Parts: sequence; structure tokens; C-alpha cells
Amino acid sequence: MAIFDDDEDSGNSYLNDLIGGSDKEILSTGNPEIDRKIADGLPLYSMTLIEGENDTGKSVITQQIMWGAMKNSFTVDLFTTESTVKSFLKQMESMSLDISDYYAWGYIRVFPLHVVGFDWDETDMQGILGRLVAHMQKSKAEVIIIDSLTLFAEYASTDVIMTFFTNCKTLVDNGKTILITLHTYAFEEDSLVRIRSTCDAHLVMKKSLIGDKYVMVMEVGKVRGARKTTGNLVSFEVHPGYGMKIIPMSVAKV
Repeated sequence: MAIFDDDEDSGNSYLNDLIGGSDKEILSTGNPEIDRKIADGLPLYSMTLIEGENDTGKSVITQQIMWGAMKNSFTVDLFTTESTVKSFLKQMESMSLDISDYYAWGYIRVFPLHVVGFDWDETDMQGILGRLVAHMQKSKAEVIIIDSLTLFAEYASTDVIMTFFTNCKTLVDNGKTILITLHTYAFEEDSLVRIRSTCDAHLVMKKSLIGDKYVMVMEVGKVRGARKTTGNLVSFEVHPGYGMKIIPMSVAKV
């Protein structure tokens, strides 16, 4: 089953006009308010865990980070169990993050991983995770996003998952910046503690009630090298056709 395409043909002077400069020290989200809460951005050459329950904004945050990465000259690989290529591009467009040119010229590549009707087992999943690591190692992409790891947890043992995180840390040491999302409910607490400890940054997504409606809240668990960021909160809504709208925490109840 051919899941990955290793064609690395990307880059064109035309797209350089669309991409801003980068100091190559941090990974900006492209949203100043979010950046301020995570020490101006996530550290490069790091592994970030984004966790939360259903519909708490995990994919929204990763999409915002992807946008910031491409605006700052980074190439991106997205491995997704959450959407198809077509639905992903539509989601980005609905957030007013038009990545059509970036996608067309290969600055972002999307690899759907959820194969409908295929019966996974632990052996199959271990092989897929191994191929995923091998692909990330060979890829020229500087930023790699896995959204989400939940599907793998359903079929893989804790040891297989932890080996995957260990291999990701090795890739980070060799110049990759990796972001991984997961649903908190899919993992035992002991496993979550081990996973969180391996990551350089940890963002927790929640929902908060404001009046009679819920908004999404991002809580900063930790960011490597940052000071006084733990516990920082950003609340936001997502409006189709507009994108993220930051909501002052003074009016939110977490």
C-alpha cells in the first residue's frame, strides 16, 4: 500500500515573493496574541504535544502554526488522520488562511493516513509508524505535523507508541521540528505522563463557557527555554470565512 510519496520537487522563485523572512530560531504561529503566550513562538528543533478532547481546537491550532511556518519560509509535511487533502484545503480557506499557492508549489505536502475499510492490527500499525519515521527522516520538510496520533493508539501498544516518540526525538536532534496532536481520552494517564515528559512543548486544548456559548481555550503546559509561560491561556472562536477571533480571558470561565 503506497501511503507516502517521496517526490521532493518543490521550490520556485515565484513563491519566494509570498514568503517572509525568518530568524530561524522560533516557529511563529503567525498570530501575535498566540505567540505572546508561548514566548514569541515554539522553539525550532523541538517536539510539541497538542492534546485535548474532541472539538477543542487541536486541528485549528496546528493549522495556524502551519500558516505561520510557511509565512516564515519553512516547508511543511502534514500527516493527517483527520481529513483528506481536499477537506484540509477547504478548512484552511475557511479560516482565511489561503495556502493554495504554497500547496501548489510543494511548500506544504499533505499525507492522509486514515484508510477507510482497512482493518489494522498491532503488527500493521508498528510497520506504519516505522515507515512514518523513515519518511520524516528522508523528507526535506523542516516542520512535520501529525494530526492526530489517536488512531495509532487504538491499535498500537504503549511500547510501540513510546518507541515512536523516542524516534521522533532523534529526528528533532537532527534538525526537524515536530508537532503531534492526540485525544487525551485515548491514552492511559501513565502513558500520557511519559509522552508529555519527552516533549519540549506541551499545549492543552479545552472548552470554556462564555455566557451561553463555548469557546476554545489553549493552555500552555510548558515551552522549552521559555520563562513564565506555564499556565498562560488563550481563548478563541473560529468564524467561517474570518478565521480565529481571540476572546479576552477576562470574560471567560475555564
